[in-house]
Amino acid sequence: MIPSNFEYKRVSSVNEALLHLSAGGDTKLLAGGHSLIPAMKLRLNSPATLIDIGRIPELKQIDISGETLSLGGGVTHGDIEHHAQIREVMPMLSEAAGLIGDPAVRNNGTLGGSLVHADPAADWPGVMIAANATIVVRSSGGQREIAADDFFKGFYTTDLQEGEILTEVRIPLNPTGTGKLVSVYEKFMQPASRFAIVGCAVVMRIDRGPTCTYARIGFSGVSDMAFRDTTLEGALMNQILSGDKIEEAVAQAAEGKDILSDPFASERYRKHLAKVYAKRALNRAVSM
Repeated sequence: MIPSNFEYKRVSSVNEALLHLSAGGDTKLLAGGHSLIPAMKLRLNSPATLIDIGRIPELKQIDISGETLSLGGGVTHGDIEHHAQIREVMPMLSEAAGLIGDPAVRNNGTLGGSLVHADPAADWPGVMIAANATIVVRSSGGQREIAADDFFKGFYTTDLQEGEILTEVRIPLNPTGTGKLVSVYEKFMQPASRFAIVGCAVVMRIDRGPTCTYARIGFSGVSDMAFRDTTLEGALMNQILSGDKIEEAVAQAAEGKDILSDPFASERYRKHLAKVYAKRALNRAVSM
């Protein structure tokens, strides 16, 4: 299908984009376009104006400074997949990026676009929750910093307000705890779209024993939005991570959550997969 008529504006800075956004009207931001354009073709979304932010240099920046990794909202999945330093300091990010779509999607789709779209089956929301990321948004009135835990509000719904642009994602690289920091992403994907039927992201510190001294676990694809599994984290903290202990802990994965059911996986099967992929992620983390 063909989208409705719209006005197209390409901008070269965030401030210029914010100026257009503040003018009001039915306006949408275009970055990679892999979520918005299909919706427009199906007439599920028919904005009067598109503001193309895909070539703003400040949104393309990747910076590892001290104990923080900063990713611009316009960084592509492919940028993250192939970045040598990211692969070294937080390999989970490169793993997740490499499992998204096909090369065309990875080379054009953006981190910020995926987070704002908040598809429950997208990889980045659960990964960013596990990474304890801070999501930075800007408007003509200033800047806000939102914890990833608080950014996702429901089915395709986030805390992003009208007139705001997601400009940056900040990830701490030295969380509290002792021992080695490891990060893992495991995913059971829908074979055509490669969206997550279940995705499990794990960031842990593992000390001698091996003992878990820090854990954050995020799930995508399981419920109507990505979520942090604090129950599973609690079952791991300060425990020696034997095979039996991991088996016991993952039995609690996704407990108390409303589980999705669709043509790809029933509620019962998806809940089972959450346990299976949590177990895989944790066993791989311990073996690193």
